[in-house]
Amino acid sequence: MAADFTALRGPENSQPLEAAIRYRWPTRGLFITGTDTDVGKTFVGAIIVRSLTRQGYRVGVYKPVASGCEIVGGELQSADARTLWEAAGRPLSLGDVCPQRFAAPLAPNLAAAAEGRSVDPKVLRSGLENWTDHCEMVVVEGAGGLFSPISQSDFVLDLACELAYPVIIVAANRLGTINATILSIQAAERAGLRIAGVVLNTTERRPSDPSQASNAAELARCLQLLKSPVRLLGTVDQGAEQLDTLPSQSDSRYSWDQLVGSRLTAAEKRL
Repeated sequence: MAADFTALRGPENSQPLEAAIRYRWPTRGLFITGTDTDVGKTFVGAIIVRSLTRQGYRVGVYKPVASGCEIVGGELQSADARTLWEAAGRPLSLGDVCPQRFAAPLAPNLAAAAEGRSVDPKVLRSGLENWTDHCEMVVVEGAGGLFSPISQSDFVLDLACELAYPVIIVAANRLGTINATILSIQAAERAGLRIAGVVLNTTERRPSDPSQASNAAELARCLQLLKSPVRLLGTVDQGAEQLDTLPSQSDSRYSWDQLVGSRLTAAEKRL
């Protein structure tokens, strides 16, 4: 069901618990979304997955649908799905990571239409069940931002609400990120999602963009100014293998497993 702008999937919506009854999903997980496309969701997601794997967890990875895929070895593959899969140590199969794949570099519903096909909303959800008996926690990556369409009837926000895992918002370290990040946070909060935090990712160094040096501190300041409970978890530099915690938070180190939440607990809180 598409998101309703009058409610934005508010806490009173009972759909998460209904979905929990209908599908048998992994209990613990994280949902990775972004402020836009090409902000580095997969790169940050892989860092999180590797960190959890190093801590000894069996981690599942799931990208419900992908577009812009290429033929590899005679089959259509998602580069993002492969990156997550390899970060997790190649559990199950690449098809289990991303069950619906399309070639055109368009929103998934339009990429599917270009092939005379459609995105199956049921498979977006049922595909995650393959991981339930094979992981202790799952990292799910959406496509684009929260209001990116992923089927003819679904936005990313709809799936995030149903899964009800804590959300990591990945923002690109570039001019304009303050506004884009705060709008994404507000959309997630209005929908009743739990936000685990924001990660500021430098996808590329731009000498012509001086905001890259100040965005992290300015975003943290603006979140405090708005009295937002959401925190900037840290930054990722171009090509880095781990997240850099902000100096102001250096006295409160955390590990990713502390941010992984229970889906059922979140669903119950929405009723």
